[in-house]
Amino acid sequence: MIIGKELRLRAIERSDLPRFVHWLNDPEVIENLIQRFPLSLAHEETWYEENLKKPKAEQSMVIETWLADEWTPIGVMGLFDLYWLARTAEVGIFIGEKQLWNRGLGTKAMCLLLRYAFTSLNLNKIKLHVYETNPRAIQSYRKAGFVEEGRLRKEDFINGRYVDVIYMGILRDEWQDNHSV
Repeated sequence: MIIGKELRLRAIERSDLPRFVHWLNDPEVIENLIQRFPLSLAHEETWYEENLKKPKAEQSMVIETWLADEWTPIGVMGLFDLYWLARTAEVGIFIGEKQLWNRGLGTKAMCLLLRYAFTSLNLNKIKLHVYETNPRAIQSYRKAGFVEEGRLRKEDFINGRYVDVIYMGILRDEWQDNHSV
């Protein structure tokens, strides 16, 4: 478990899957995700089994926050495509509990994962990609220290139009400059 002040990241349990299916079938939640088709519990169970086969550092995690006297799942995040030679990884995140959007929890979760990636896994760079149509996420990533590194023009087709995909990254020394280690 990775523990922060208001959040924690924990391993996914099979009992989390119905909640994930609910989130990933909500059009507002998936609007800026690659997942665009209806998802069944059977699909999510297959994903879960594949997730367990990955190296521990690449297994997705549940984001939880303390609400009403208990830890409550609010989203999912994780590192993937770890390249140990260059010490890089990509990160993905979504907050599924819409009533908790715009409270900075995604930014806090990202900062928690960055601390883990740079201090525990000894990674040197974390990268991500985001659709230009997702200004909340772009702002959140900038607050966490990510900078834009490039853009693929009209790279994906969402809601009837082509959109740019923005690539962002943060280096360990940039993160260290803004955080006490």
